[in-house]
Amino acid sequence: RMSQLILPKSIDSKFRFITVAAQRAKQLQAGAKPRVDTRSRKPTRIAVEETIAETISWEVHEEPVPAEGPAEE
Repeated sequence: RMSQLILPKSIDSKFRFITVAAQRAKQLQAGAKPRVDTRSRKPTRIAVEETIAETISWEVHEEPVPAEGPAEE
């Protein structure tokens, strides 16, 4: 049961946690092998367990800010 979820220290927000787990669930649905031993067969649950166990890696890529051209007057 996941009513009280304690986030790993490497995850800075619940939103990031859900985003990482959702991407991993997609990978599992596409055929990736689970990285944790679990009784669950549901990709979303496995992805959450992997994220909590910190067995998956992820990076945050900042969106580049477009450079402003010369100001028109």
